[in-house]
Amino acid sequence: MSNEVLEARRFYLGLARHREGEPCVVSGGWERSAPDYRIERRGFPYYTLEFVARGRGTLRIGGRNHTLARGSVFTYGPGVAHAIAPDPAEPLSKYFVNIAGPGAEAAVRTSGVALGTCQTVTAADEVQAAFEQLLFAGRRGTRTAARIAALQGRILLLLVSEVRQPGTARANHALHSFLRCQRYLEDNFMGLQTAEAMAAACHVAPAYLSRLFARFAGQPPYRLLMRLKMHHAAGLLDGGHLLVREVADRLGMDAFQFSRAFKRVHGIAPLAFVQSRRGDGT
Repeated sequence: MSNEVLEARRFYLGLARHREGEPCVVSGGWERSAPDYRIERRGFPYYTLEFVARGRGTLRIGGRNHTLARGSVFTYGPGVAHAIAPDPAEPLSKYFVNIAGPGAEAAVRTSGVALGTCQTVTAADEVQAAFEQLLFAGRRGTRTAARIAALQGRILLLLVSEVRQPGTARANHALHSFLRCQRYLEDNFMGLQTAEAMAAACHVAPAYLSRLFARFAGQPPYRLLMRLKMHHAAGLLDGGHLLVREVADRLGMDAFQFSRAFKRVHGIAPLAFVQSRRGDGT
């Protein structure tokens, strides 16, 4: 750890004791660098992922130079030389997690950020929140803190994998198109009935919309549309003030169509869901 920091929150979970058979989070934290902060290493004993929350700077890693800004994520570990320096006018505020034990390198690879590379995430607020959860877990001081931190660390790495930004200009254009369509869907799902209507509203071809959602959401747009509708329906039913047919009417669906869609998403029929929430098994 560098001493050239103005403020820091860190945790340490038994650096010398790595659990057999699985990787574990051994330390992590957040630090706000001083203007003269410098890191130059030939490597690091633990496999590490860092995330820039604020400020600007430069990173040299894997023989390449990168500009650091909010949303930058990068990884390093044993034998991975790296150098980090802030912009003195905008010093860095960044989070890190150190992972050790068998499979530690593979665990970091689940982030989708190859060892010794730097990428950018599209949901910096979510990644920062996940790091804060990891910090809370690691600083609990309880006998289960290490296990909770290990689980939170896995969640963090998977989240980074899901929200990291593609590298090419063409991929970035596709991602921005997807995010625009996704926002429209989330804001207007109640008034949409088909993926074709959604494509028309977003001014893209239906086939292109399908490719975008298959690539970035892992599911067709119509399936996500139904999931949003059925989650909303579950909330209405859970309120206890509406009948199943009334909720179906609000979604513009007949009772049979609504029941099938609800069960497909939630694994239970609407009436059975209502009874389970009321504790009524009849």
